[in-house]
Amino acid sequence: MTDFPAWLAPHVPAPARHPGLAIATLGSAQTIARGGFALTSPAFRAGEELDASFTADEEDAVAPPLEWSAPPPGSAELVLVVEEVSDSGKDPATQWLVWGLAGQRGKLLEGETPPRTGKNKAGNSEWLLPAPAEGETRHYLFQLFATDLPLVLMPGAGRAELLASLQGTITACAVLHATYTGGGEDEDAGWDDDL
Repeated sequence: MTDFPAWLAPHVPAPARHPGLAIATLGSAQTIARGGFALTSPAFRAGEELDASFTADEEDAVAPPLEWSAPPPGSAELVLVVEEVSDSGKDPATQWLVWGLAGQRGKLLEGETPPRTGKNKAGNSEWLLPAPAEGETRHYLFQLFATDLPLVLMPGAGRAELLASLQGTITACAVLHATYTGGGEDEDAGWDDDL
């Protein structure tokens, strides 16, 4: 396995540094945060824990809202890749693949159905609800890419196809890190206290 890129290290905290990340392959020192390009969420700050409403711990959970600043001029489309990076495998686990996002729009609403999505690690074309084991903290990296050409990729494509189609097209990229610890809202957690 290759080392984590030095140019990316200041933007990604140590526990989330997986050399197989999409941004480690597609991004560069020249494209990271180029022109002030940034990815944020009104639901959490960088490094904070996701709310249970975005995870498998809550019924009717949905994808978190995201917002981004304008990409550099000449950017045709935005692509979002969310990966769970706690895994030590060759590639991080794919949580969500989204493309066809217009750069000038600037946001994806909470629970919104994106224009085009690809397959997550479970084989579904939707936000894969984080579901770590009780007490286990997992790290999620939201990676946003601006491309100079619109993608000609069919909905339902997988991570490998998406990354291959992005090679050489990136004008800017941005990252946002979040965590989630499983089992934090267990309704039965207090039962032992009554004994």
